[in-house]
Amino acid sequence: MERLIVLAGIGQLTIAFVSLVIPRVLGWREETAKLRPLTRQVFWTYAAYIWGSHMAFGLLSVLAPGALLDGSLLARCVTGFIAAWWGVRLTLHFTSFDRSARPPGLIYVLAEIGLVTLFIAHFLIYLAATVRSA
Repeated sequence: MERLIVLAGIGQLTIAFVSLVIPRVLGWREETAKLRPLTRQVFWTYAAYIWGSHMAFGLLSVLAPGALLDGSLLARCVTGFIAAWWGVRLTLHFTSFDRSARPPGLIYVLAEIGLVTLFIAHFLIYLAATVRSA
């Protein structure tokens, strides 16, 4: 299970680093320029918090997988939270996103498949870690 947690951590760090190109690919600067300043600032703040959370989940999983699996209440809470995070993200992907608006091309279809696969894997790995620690 520790290896799975480490792999999930690497996956989350990969998502964090790859997500740095999303603003350019989706034209966030131009799109957010149409917003009022406060709304634009809140948007970028939320984006930074999400990026930071992915980095934190990834680093914690890579550097301290044993602590996430030690059976403690804290370990169960953290792995449960990470499982919920990815479960909600996966649900939102299919219920709230206008996926027809993604950029055209096979590379973007493959990127979406890769991301969804990672979301599912993260959800299942952290859910298993939570249940295993109970």
